[in-house]
Amino acid sequence: MKRWIGFILHLAMIVVLTSFGSYTVMKKGDVEIPESLKVTTNLEFFAPQDSIALLDDDEVTPPPFLGKAFNGFKEALAFKESQGKYHSVNTLGYLGKYQFGSSTLHLMGVYDMDEFLDNPELQEKAFEANIARNKWILRRDIKRFNGKTIGGIKVTESGILAAAHLAGAGNVKKYLRSYGQNDVTDAYGSSISYYLKKFAGYDISNIKQQKNAKV
Repeated sequence: MKRWIGFILHLAMIVVLTSFGSYTVMKKGDVEIPESLKVTTNLEFFAPQDSIALLDDDEVTPPPFLGKAFNGFKEALAFKESQGKYHSVNTLGYLGKYQFGSSTLHLMGVYDMDEFLDNPELQEKAFEANIARNKWILRRDIKRFNGKTIGGIKVTESGILAAAHLAGAGNVKKYLRSYGQNDVTDAYGSSISYYLKKFAGYDISNIKQQKNAKV
């Protein structure tokens, strides 16, 4: 009887193992998937870092349109800079929702970068202060070029200030005064001309120019 029981158990094990068949392991990042599962489900598996790498501006759902007032302007610009994330730090070390460099923050009285990243209210104040500061620096150029067309792009105050956020007020002056000949592109491929066009036509008159704006 014991021999028969042992034989039956041995036979059952053979049947189970045979039914699964052989499989190979497919590696994608750190994820290992049996080939049989891949064939059965027709799914492709990605490690977390692979999923992140696939994302770009065109694959991320944009925020709802908030109109052409200042709030719409700042949220549209924030989405382009960081997808609106307060704790974002890019590969070049630019910080926060609006991607400020530390040198620019120092001009507005911000010196603790960790505190800045953890303080959404401070980031919003810094953005408004920087707009006020750039408005003062570019006041003559805004008056001179607002409404004109350069390189097929209609120049507006909001476009000028968005471009200044990207490339600095000095580079925007050079662009405007050269009638588009001195364009500047950042490390990620965004240019002054692109920002002039993308962020044109917003009403940001509620932010007044200020020479030494602080948070």
